[in-house]
Amino acid sequence: MSLTEKFHASMEAFPCVAILRGLEPSDALEIGQALFDNGFRMIEVPLNSPDPYKSIEILAKAFGDEAIIGAGTVLTEQAVTEVQNAGGEIIVSPNMNEAVIKATKAKGMLSAPGVQTPSEAFGAIQAGADAIKFFPGEAITPAIFKAMKAVLPSEFPTLIVGGIRPELMENYLKSGASGFGIGSGVFKAGDSVKTVQEKSVGFKLELIKQKIISA
Repeated sequence: MSLTEKFHASMEAFPCVAILRGLEPSDALEIGQALFDNGFRMIEVPLNSPDPYKSIEILAKAFGDEAIIGAGTVLTEQAVTEVQNAGGEIIVSPNMNEAVIKATKAKGMLSAPGVQTPSEAFGAIQAGADAIKFFPGEAITPAIFKAMKAVLPSEFPTLIVGGIRPELMENYLKSGASGFGIGSGVFKAGDSVKTVQEKSVGFKLELIKQKIISA
């Protein structure tokens, strides 16, 4: 299975990326296990977390065969190299930086830059992005997203990130979204493993209730 095929399979199985901002490497394995056990097949560690490359390495070694592990808040080409060296497979950024996208693709990794406008979205696609994340989601209503999605390639993967809760997902999905990035809904800095387990169980049950995934 190619990395692109792995990405699409992961999205189909569970259309949410867990964003572990503030994750400590000492907690990475157990928190990753809790998320994996409750359906998550994509996990990103933002680079403004403590020793993020170590956490990415731990997660990639434990779950990389069946899940996509990578980094968020990636702002430079050098950071792309460091993520790859740690075993990461996806580069997520808050902005549309053509150099970062091209560096990511040159290394055979997945690129998911952040956009807010059609111009940024088309720029990211033309630069080679595999998906685009609309960020922050709070600033982009389902109606606004639907209008932008209407002019984008119909099958191109789109993620809504920022302030997303299960009860908000249905309208975005109806508007054409492919998936979501989930932060504090499943993890925030300082959460215990038990807390993440409880959050991820509750999140999965909500997705089932909303008929976003099957039981």
